[in-house]
Amino acid sequence: MKLLKTLIGVRIRSIVTALALVIAPGAVVIGTAGDAFAVTKISHATATSMFREVGITWSSSGGCSDRNNPTCTSFDQLNLATAQGAQTLKRASGCALNITGGTETGHASGTYSHWNGYKLDFSKYTCVGNYIKSAFTYIGVRGDGAPQWRSGSGNIYADEGNHWDVLYYNCGGC
Repeated sequence: MKLLKTLIGVRIRSIVTALALVIAPGAVVIGTAGDAFAVTKISHATATSMFREVGITWSSSGGCSDRNNPTCTSFDQLNLATAQGAQTLKRASGCALNITGGTETGHASGTYSHWNGYKLDFSKYTCVGNYIKSAFTYIGVRGDGAPQWRSGSGNIYADEGNHWDVLYYNCGGC
């Protein structure tokens, strides 16, 4: 029985890895089949390809993509679900989206952080702001005073004044 469970676990991990590679070539699955929420990490190149596919732009105050430079905008080690969540927001809203913050150093730390691939920052355009405020549920202010909205899938959109700070727990209905 123990051998059967081991073989099943190995088979499931193989299937999950294969699916991740079909969805996002170059992706890496972090975790095992026993993890409740295995996270798939993608490269900067994979993320930019996914964003280009739906017309999402990105910008960097430093004009770079080095994850270790806080003036860059990097997508190295971004969660696949985060990239898919941005694609979902673009498709659902029909608005222009420009990413100004990804996985680069310099953001607040924590489990669900930019560095760990769960967050993206978006330029604050009227169209996307109107969409977020009308399509999602207002849930009050964050500890730093930023008003927040929660999507039906549980993702959190915080208005940080000059940009949207978005926490993707999942892909948002992809």
